This record gives sequence, structure tokens and C-alpha cells, in this order.
Amino acid sequence: MDLPPLPAPARQLTIGGFSIGHGSDTTGMTGVTVVLCPEGAVAAADVRGSATGTRQFDSLIGSHHLATRAHAVVLAGGSGFGLSAADAVVDALARDGRGFDAGVARVPLVPTAILFDLGFGDPLARPGRALAERALREAAAGEVTVGSVGAGTGATVGKACGRESAMKGGTGFASLAVAGGPTVAALVVVNAFGDVRDPESGAIVAGCRAAPGSRELVGAERVLAALPPGALNPWEGNTTLAVVITDAALSKRAALKVCQMAFGGLYRALAPALTLYDGDLVITLAAGERPAHVHQIGVLAERAVAAAILTAVREADGFGLLPAVRDLRA
Repeated sequence: MDLPPLPAPARQLTIGGFSIGHGSDTTGMTGVTVVLCPEGAVAAADVRGSATGTRQFDSLIGSHHLATRAHAVVLAGGSGFGLSAADAVVDALARDGRGFDAGVARVPLVPTAILFDLGFGDPLARPGRALAERALREAAAGEVTVGSVGAGTGATVGKACGRESAMKGGTGFASLAVAGGPTVAALVVVNAFGDVRDPESGAIVAGCRAAPGSRELVGAERVLAALPPGALNPWEGNTTLAVVITDAALSKRAALKVCQMAFGGLYRALAPALTLYDGDLVITLAAGERPAHVHQIGVLAERAVAAAILTAVREADGFGLLPAVRDLRA
């Protein structure tokens, strides 16, 4: 069988109707990332994490829910304090007349998910309205800024040996385009308890180190596999958030299946994924009219998520507080 090669990941957002923007606070070490689709996109989510923090996710996870579309997605640091970042996005969409037509008003549907970054920078820093408005101003298509920006500004990875022995996480993006066919992209914020590994080689790229001053990666899976009964977890603030974007025409049920398949990207690139202390989730947004098989979109979504996770840590900046991948190479 003569099959074309799998598409290579790119950092360009080329799917019509979508834009991405970041608001970053590199003093308080927190931020907001906004995915805008003001015309509305079919939206679904798979929430598998046991430490999640979300707003307005009921319309995403329930196939019976009357609302099938979203007009933006907000990802924020700040733990529960970050949920208020959505207010600025809702207000901006409402001013433009965007949202679910409720008869007497249009109500923007803006699902929001947060991560815990209070232990990296200033625990009193809040990723609120100002950062969300900055993300809205900067939202654009084209090349997506990655690394320690937006919601990934204060993200960290590899906390199985404690935060002091962790490394820097961040925000990643990858887009896969099939010639003459659909495009599938993934925006990911990586704040994982476990390590990040190269999905192709299996090598650990960023993760828990032997000691705070060490550059030796010990492997979170080895650490967790050796835990005695009743052992206390040294650091409980973790989450990996992924948003899959496609120009394919998907029903809400098909978008949910894409979310489920996209979790394969977390399993390929995080070691381990979905620990007790992670709030991992995947959202799919489909605003296109391009016909596509759900398996095609699901496979591309898995690969895009894995590639975006890898990009997030490779482009991260530790700001002199924790080492990043670039520091290990120095």
C-alpha cells in the first residue's frame, strides 16, 4: 500500500476563524492564554484529571447539552484565582455581539481551565482581567509564540522529587496539515507532575532531577514506582491542558472522540500522565466545513498534542528560578 508520510508539525496557526493570544506576567510568573473563535466552533472536552479547575465545562462534556459551540477558550495560571480571567473575554465577545442566541441577548460561551503555578513566582500574583485583555489584543493567526508565555509562564514539570528539583514547563503549539485535506493543531500548556519525554525516542527531555542543584534526570516513573505505602506527595499543583483546533466538520460526538484519541498524545509525551495530582484535560474545537474521517482527525490530534508538549519544554525559560531544557544543554 502506497501511503503518504505523516505530516510534520509546524508552528503556524492557519485554520480560518481562530486566533491565539497570550498575556504574560514575568514578574509574578503567571499568565493567560486565549483561543478565540468568535463565530463559534463545535466544542467538546474530555476531563480525565483528578485535580482540575474549570468554568463552563458542562456544555463541553455533556452530549445532551443544548449548547454545542464555544466562542473562545481561556487557559490561565493562578489556580482558582485564574478563573476570573474569562470575564474580560466574555465582555469583549458580548460587545461584539458574539455568543449563543438566547433570544433576549447573545451569551458568549467561554470554557476556562486553570493550572497551579502559585509556587513558582509570586503566590499573590493574579492572572486576571489585565492579562486577559492583553491576550485579546495580541490574539492573531500565523506563527504562535511558545515557551514560557501566557498560561505557561509559571508552569513547571517533573515534580515527583519536589518543586525544588523540578524543571520549567510552558506553552507549546503544533499544527499538522494533510495535503488537500484537513489541518489539526494543538495548543498545550504543560505543568505536569511527571516528566516530558520525546515520543519518538522515549528519552526524557525534562523532568525531576536528582537534587535541586543537579542536572541529572532521575525519571519520575522510577520515583513513583518505588513509593512506599502512605508516602506523602511533595508537590500537588499540576495540570496539562490541551486545546485541539481543526478545520474539519465534526459533530459534537465526533469532537468528543477526537478528545479521547488526543489523550494519546499526553500518554506518549508525559511520563507518567494522569497522576493523582494532575488535572489533565483536552478540548476540541471544530469550526470547519471540510469533510474528514474522525479517525484521521483523532490520529493527527494525538500527534499534534505530543509535539506541542515537547515544544513547550524545549522552548521554556526558567527565568533563573528553575532550569529549563536549554540550561541542560548549556
